[in-house]
Order: sequence, then structure tokens, then C-alpha cells
Amino acid sequence: QAQLVESGGGLVQAGGSLRLSCAASERSFTRYTMGWFRQAPGKERDFVAGISSSGNVTYYADSVKGRFTISRDNAKNTVALQMNSLKSEDTAVYYCAARRSSTILTALQYDYWGQGTQVTVSS
Repeated sequence: QAQLVESGGGLVQAGGSLRLSCAASERSFTRYTMGWFRQAPGKERDFVAGISSSGNVTYYADSVKGRFTISRDNAKNTVALQMNSLKSEDTAVYYCAARRSSTILTALQYDYWGQGTQVTVSS
């Protein structure tokens, strides 16, 4: 069964940076749109960033625009989320997701999800 595995979460001070990585278990993911979502305690899971299968198209939530960068390396079957200028409100569990479509969705209709990685930003 296809799998997504996130890594790179941790504790960081406000203003700092973290880089999350998502490794896909199958080569077919190179044809998928990929997304990052996050869920803070007691809140809904929200879209953070998305990237097309080719990597040419990206889309970001307004709250992270200019601070976060999504990228992918199809040769390595990985997707990354570079997070800079982190704020306490970025604290959440971050999830990688894959969608068998060419459209980047901000909603939760993705076909595969990782287990999540915790990001904690201390103020």
C-alpha cells in the first residue's frame, strides 16, 4: 500500500526555521499533486501549501505566503516544506498528502496522507 512518511518536525524558537520532508513509497507519486496541511489542537486541519506533479505550479495559504516554500524532487520521490520566520501560531501537526489529480486542492480531498510530524514554535 502506498505510503507517505513525514520527517523534520521539532521544537524551534519564534523567528527560526525548519524543513519538513515527505517521502513517498511509490514512483507513481511523481504524477500526483502534493500538499501540506496542518492541524493545531482543537482546530480543523488546514491547507498550508500545494505543488503540482511537475513542480511548476505552487499555491500557499495566505498565512504562510512569503515565509514557507514547497518543493519536490521527483527523482527522489520527496516533497519538502521549508518554513522560515516561524511564529507561535505555526505550532501544529503537519501532514503530507497526495492527490491523483493535476489540481491543487485546498480542501481535504486527497487520496493519501502521512502520519504527521509535530512542529512546535516557542515564543
